[in-house]
This record gives sequence, C-alpha cells and structure tokens, in this order.
Amino acid sequence: MAEPLTRVSPALGRLRLALALPPVLLGAGAAAVAAIALDPRWWAAAGAATLLAAWLAWLLPAQVRRMGWAEAPEELLLARGRLWRTVTVVPYGRIQFVDVTAGPLQRALGIAELTVHTASATSDSRLRGIPAAQAHPLRERLTGRARERLSGL
Repeated sequence: MAEPLTRVSPALGRLRLALALPPVLLGAGAAAVAAIALDPRWWAAAGAATLLAAWLAWLLPAQVRRMGWAEAPEELLLARGRLWRTVTVVPYGRIQFVDVTAGPLQRALGIAELTVHTASATSDSRLRGIPAAQAHPLRERLTGRARERLSGL
C-alpha cells in the first residue's frame, strides 16, 4: 500500500475497552466470590477471567492502532490488522452514498463511524473511530469523488 494511512482515533480503543472489560471483570469477581463462599475450585474461573481481561486490555488498543484509511486517486483504502492484514479497496465510482453516525458514547469521545455504501449490498465498508471533526469533511470528499467518477459513465 503506497498511500500513507490516516489512523483512527485512540478513543476507539478506550470505547472498546469500556464495553468489553466490565462483563469480564464482573465474571472474575463473581467467580472469586463463589470461590470464597462455595468451593475453592472457582479460583480457576476467576484466574481465567482475569487473564482474559488482561489480554483484552492489550489486544483492543493494539487492534485500533492498526486501523486506518487512505484516499488514493481512484479509490478509498481501508486497512486493519497486523497478523491477518485486511485492506479493503473501494473504487470511488462504486460508492452510492456515505453515512456518518455517532452514538452517545462515540459523541462523548469525539469519534464517529463512516459507512461507505456501494453498488453491491454485501460490500459495504465501515470505518469506526474517525475523529468527529474529520468525519463529515471525509464524507463530503468521498461523495464528491463518487459523483465525479459516476458522471463519466
């Protein structure tokens, strides 16, 4: 990929942690209580849940650091992953419309989600964690380029 990637906001990692860790930590706490009150064998479950929480605390921000996009002359490139690298190429001429959405937690963190809808319903592409200040200008650029490419058909 020759184009330099624009990385998504690190706030996406914080959001993903805030959504993923509480249930795991609650399970670890419940298993610890069960180990104290019922049977010491529950300590294994508490330890496993604690290890899972530690792994998620490392994994989720690492995944976010590998996510980004690039605006090439003829297409939009969406990239994610390191070991299992995925690069999605969306030609501007295939873009039908672009949505920008942000739920309450995303708005509180200053991020948004951009969905690029293409001519094929199964090939819609989503980019989470875009800084909110960049999301709407990016949408305008993409729809403008899509209109330019469409006019040549």
